[in-house]
Parts: sequence; C-alpha cells; structure tokens
Amino acid sequence: MDMAALIAVVGVAFFFTYTNGFHDSANAIATSVSTRALTPRAALAMAAVMNLAGAFLGSGVAHTVSQGIIETPTGNQGMAILFAALVGAIAWNLVTWYFGLPSSSSHALFGGMVGAALAGGTEVIWSGVVDKIIIPMIVSPVVGLVGGFLVMLAILWLFRRANPHRAKRNFRVAQTASAAAMALAHGLQDAQKTMGIVVLALVISGHQDQSDPIPVWVKISCAAMLSLGTYAGGWRIMRTLGRKIIELDPPQGFAAEATASTVMYITSFVFKAPISTTHVITSAIMGAGATRRLRAVRWGVAKNIVLGWFITMPAAGLVAALVYWFVHLFWG
Repeated sequence: MDMAALIAVVGVAFFFTYTNGFHDSANAIATSVSTRALTPRAALAMAAVMNLAGAFLGSGVAHTVSQGIIETPTGNQGMAILFAALVGAIAWNLVTWYFGLPSSSSHALFGGMVGAALAGGTEVIWSGVVDKIIIPMIVSPVVGLVGGFLVMLAILWLFRRANPHRAKRNFRVAQTASAAAMALAHGLQDAQKTMGIVVLALVISGHQDQSDPIPVWVKISCAAMLSLGTYAGGWRIMRTLGRKIIELDPPQGFAAEATASTVMYITSFVFKAPISTTHVITSAIMGAGATRRLRAVRWGVAKNIVLGWFITMPAAGLVAALVYWFVHLFWG
C-alpha cells in the first residue's frame, strides 16, 4: 500500500472537516446571533469548544459511515474512491457556501461516497443508504418542522401572561444554553462522519481492523479540524439562516435550537444515523417561525434551500465520479 495515498486521503479528509466546520457553523449559532443573544465571535468560540467536546461523546455514527454505506474497497483503488468522495463533497461545500445556501455537508459526503464507489466498481450497500441516509434525510426535517412548531406553541401558551420584554430577555439567556446544546450535537454528528472516513482509510491500508476502536488521534484530529473550521465562521450561510428565512425573536430561536438538538441526540445515540444538522435546524426555524403566521416565513427562500437538499447527493456524487475517473486515468 502506498503510504503517500493514505496521507493524501487523511489530509483531504481533514480539509473536508474544516470546510464542514465553516459551512455548518451557522447551524449552531445563526439563531443566537440573529436574536442578539450572543455576539458573533462569542458564539463562534462557544460553538468551536462544544464541537470539540461533542466529538468524544460517541462512535455510532462513525461506524455507520465506515461500514454501512459502501463495501470496504481495497488497495490503491480504495484510496482513490475515498479521495474522490472527499473531493466531491468539498467541491459541493464550497459552491453552496459561496452562494450562501445551507446545504448538507453530510449528504455531500455520502453522495460523494456513493458516486465514487459506483465509478470504481465497488458495491454500494443500498439497504444501508436507504435505512441510514435516505429515510432519516426525509423524516428528520419533517420532525424538525413539526417539533419546532409545537415547541413554539407550547412556549407561547406557557408564557402567555408573562411580560413580553422580560420574557424575551430571559429567552436570550436561555438561547446560550440551547446554542451550546446545538453545537455539542453538531460535534457529535459531524466530527464522527470524518472519523468514519479516516478509519476506512486505515482499514484499507492495513493499519487497523474494521472491529478496532477509533484511534484517539483520529478523534482528536477530526474534532480539532471541525472546531477550527467552525471558528472561521460561515457568514454567508449565517445570514440566510438567521435573517433570510424569517426574522427570529429569542423565543423562536430557543424553540428551533432546542428542537433540532433533541432530534440530533436521538438519531445519534438511538439510531446511530448520520443526519444533516443543516436540514434539521433549517426546518425547525421554519416551524418555529410559522407560529407567528405562515406568511412570516419566506417560503421562496425555503423552497430554494429544500431544492438544494435534493440535488446535494447527486451533484456531489457526479463530481466524485469524475474525480475518480480522472485519478484512475492518470495514476491508475
């Protein structure tokens, strides 16, 4: 096995995690920043620390990524598949970041893995793709939408007699906790996805077995790169989530973050399913905002976001397939 190939794949995996961090930093803090519960830099610093902590909370998602999506490829061909999958995901992350579209880094990675595997003649575990990716991709935003709506309704009922200004001030404080919970869940979900890729590369290269635990250096490295990317910030996407979908107030921000983080903890610990933090928080924002009135949500912006969700996997998969063929053509 060519050690240079392993180093290249691990290096690109770390860069993907970095892009994931700045692409998805808005997921954790956009609502808190838009409601002025936290300053942007304080929110980013908090999110980076909580991302780092969340990465060490479990390993179920990482095992799903490394074992449940494609059959383990072998040799240099396997490294080329992983390299192409990561490049496809990075390309889609950068395109959607440039246009301020909150698409899913997770589904960009999964699309890249499927596209590169098909191009490289490696078997795709379609049952795993359907059970662990497609079904959660459809169900989790629906749960986020309905959950955000119901949680906000409960808040409106519970605080119906409260002083509005005092309630908003208290919810700004509460948003610090809900944003931290969201950032912790983001680390739990997204750092593990890259861990799964690095573990797969180590298995292909013969440096560890599939049944071995995730090495500590892999956990630390992936968590650190995600945190660095998060601290770099994704201001374009933050504006879309925080302002363009709906003008949020602190109770709505709290409802959206509390709903989204709860969904992410359940899917991580109970189902070990790698879901999109972007999908869940965006839909929860829509649900919480719709309690004001349906017209308060800018459904045109929401429609463009949802359209981006559906094309993420095919687009990243196509780029990954092209990259694989390019690598195979010139390096064999």
